[in-house]
Amino acid sequence: MAPKVLVSDKLSETAVQIFRDRGIEVDFEPSLGKDKDKLAQVIGQYDGLAIRSATKVTEKILAQATNLKVIGRAGIGVDNVDIPAASKKGVIVMNTPFGNSITTAEHAIAMMFAVARQIPEANASTQAGKWEKSRFMGVELFNKTLGVIGAGNIGSIVCDRALGLHMKVVAYDPFLSEERAKQIGVTKVELDELLARADFITLHVPLTDKTRNILSAENIAKTRKGVRIVNCARGGLIDETALAEALKSGHVAGAALDVFAEEPATENVLFGLPNVVCTPHLGAATTEAQENVAIQVAEQMSDYLLTGAVQNALNMPSVTAEEAAIMGPWLKLAEHLGTFTGQMTDEPIKAVNVLYDGAVAEMNLAALNCAVIAGIMKATNPDVNMVSAPIVAKERGMKISTTNQAKSGVFDAYIKVTVVTEKRERSIAGTCFSDGKPRFIQIKGINIDAEVGTHMLYTTNNDVPGIIGTLGRTMGEAGVNIANFTLGRSSVGKDAIALLYLDAPPPQSVLKALTDTGLFNQVRPLVFDAA
Repeated sequence: MAPKVLVSDKLSETAVQIFRDRGIEVDFEPSLGKDKDKLAQVIGQYDGLAIRSATKVTEKILAQATNLKVIGRAGIGVDNVDIPAASKKGVIVMNTPFGNSITTAEHAIAMMFAVARQIPEANASTQAGKWEKSRFMGVELFNKTLGVIGAGNIGSIVCDRALGLHMKVVAYDPFLSEERAKQIGVTKVELDELLARADFITLHVPLTDKTRNILSAENIAKTRKGVRIVNCARGGLIDETALAEALKSGHVAGAALDVFAEEPATENVLFGLPNVVCTPHLGAATTEAQENVAIQVAEQMSDYLLTGAVQNALNMPSVTAEEAAIMGPWLKLAEHLGTFTGQMTDEPIKAVNVLYDGAVAEMNLAALNCAVIAGIMKATNPDVNMVSAPIVAKERGMKISTTNQAKSGVFDAYIKVTVVTEKRERSIAGTCFSDGKPRFIQIKGINIDAEVGTHMLYTTNNDVPGIIGTLGRTMGEAGVNIANFTLGRSSVGKDAIALLYLDAPPPQSVLKALTDTGLFNQVRPLVFDAA
């Protein structure tokens, strides 16, 4: 029986035809996604669901999706899909992460021109019968300094286009290496230097805890007077109230925004201010981009439904069915090792070395490498998945090397990940026991045996009495339960580490209390996808 797919959003006819040409039965109902009750009634008939942003795939919808095997999102954002609920149902969620990169980059450049020359306001004035030539005095982009916050896939395209306009480009990105910066022709700087130097600032980062309000009132105050700011990335990257105040005071000369903290943005503190250009999240809205992502998602879904091949999956590794049964725990371990190093590393990573020892060295190392890199990159970019991770790593000039060797120690198999930066090397090793649960077995060359949990706390200290008591007492007083407690040391009186598996994230007061004791060299909370 042929697979059956529902297209519940507006996808191109070309994409719909791809399903038909591949022998897949398809129902094209582009308005159905807006009717959640009707969608819940019919979703049980389908093996695949192709969507854009209008369809909300909630846990309630998934509860009725008795035959659903794959959800394909034409585009990168999957905020409208309950991925954990889909994973529990065994439904693969795919996206198309790079189909609209050029379009979004071009929109950022267009917005820069618009705010530099006050084009929208001048257009409205002229069409109103006015001729205010002297009112609209703009500035050139030529020879101006563009500060790019986030030099990944889209950001690097913006850099290239800006260099073509003969702008000077400086870029801030924690994962941008000096080598990659030279390759794309930009000067790598820290954020404060970018803020101080840039005539124009454009943002191209995902919205995370670290990037939320990256242009805060404090950081906007650090910019040079007369700066112009462009955001075609994500709402929430800019403190909109602070930006409005800076525009009113004249410190910021203009702003162009395609995204807002709350969307649809029918009201906003920035609306109505002079020299503010706003568009309704049009970054990916070109005929070419819509066609590209629609075709891509149709091809990916067809491949999976007909052959089992998995591409650009957000909740499943790209491995064969035969490999999945054996590799599942090791893929999770590889991701955990990457997540640890990613959360522990604050400077650009130059290289990642992955050692596979024993039985794991005979597995699909490409997929395991992807899991490691995805874990590393998720610390700063939650949109990264196993397929896109190697591309993102390459964009950042990160060199990946792999070593595989026969069994060399007490474990039948283990994985060791070492990350290299300008300042240091950091390594962690782990294995999977017979119960299938990943374990950390070595950190900084110190042997341990630590079960991995969602919330963990990592500390380093000199090996002195009182560490266990201090950690236990501080957690107990804060009401944070310790599920597991692992200690290790290099030798008596030397370097020591502790890894605590907690039932809840440690509050900031706990982290401060531990730091204030003076006993610890490092206190770092960690979060793992341990489901």
